[in-house]
Amino acid sequence: MEFRQLRFFAEAAKQKSITKASEVLHISQPALSKAIKGLEEELGTTLLIRTNKTSELTDAGEVVLDYALRMGVLLEEMTTTLNDLSELKRGEVHIGLPPFIGSLLFPKVMAKFHHHYPNIKLNIAEYGGARVVKSVEEGEMELGVAVLPLDDKQFRIYPILEEEMQLVVHEDHPLGKKQSIDMSDLADEEFIFYNEEFALYKILREYFISAGFEPKILFQSSQWDLMSEMAAANLGITILPASICRRVPNKELRFLGLRPPVMWRLAVITKKDRYLSRAARTLIDFILSSKGALGQEEQ
Repeated sequence: MEFRQLRFFAEAAKQKSITKASEVLHISQPALSKAIKGLEEELGTTLLIRTNKTSELTDAGEVVLDYALRMGVLLEEMTTTLNDLSELKRGEVHIGLPPFIGSLLFPKVMAKFHHHYPNIKLNIAEYGGARVVKSVEEGEMELGVAVLPLDDKQFRIYPILEEEMQLVVHEDHPLGKKQSIDMSDLADEEFIFYNEEFALYKILREYFISAGFEPKILFQSSQWDLMSEMAAANLGITILPASICRRVPNKELRFLGLRPPVMWRLAVITKKDRYLSRAARTLIDFILSSKGALGQEEQ
């Protein structure tokens, strides 16, 4: 059965005449009659009772007409939906964001994106950085935001932010009067550190080991505001990205440069062998065009 046959039949039923229907459809009467006859044979029942002047529906014809009309509506909706997608009037994107990053950098960017593309739905999952990478790798998320470095053989990588990290200490801490500090001078300090699921845990730990020591971790957290408040209570020191340091309201804290500089580099990532929807590609382009505003939203 072809939808063309149903469309021909529906028009003949509407016009109640093979002749009139053939004129509307711009096909010959024999071709129209043959198409309807083929449909009847396939269904094993008579749909139209033909006379010289008119064509009347049988009971079976009434049933088939109802379905044919509904299928026509569905086909039209499908065509409209596909046109909307091609014109980016609607779509859906699944994106993984570490809470640490998402709450800091993306609210205004996402708000602007929604303003430009109100019918694109963003399904945001908040995972730790390591899980974001895994979710993109396994296809759960179409794209994610992650901390570099990552394997560029496995992922498409779109850098969006690079900035230095800063040492955060209480003003009464012995380091509080310095402007910068060597990593090797932190061997005896107690750290308020990131949870293991954060990419920064591994990155910073490798910096410390390169400087000749294993960090003394006093507390671990996934919340930058808690980490900074604990440093403000002089319970230990921590290291945060510069854009986060700019958001910390506590005036009892001091922010020091690190030698060598510790860089925080973020990127949008997608899996290399995965097809990207038009909506996802548009979101990536929008983030890249807005990356100059990332990290600056709270200044």
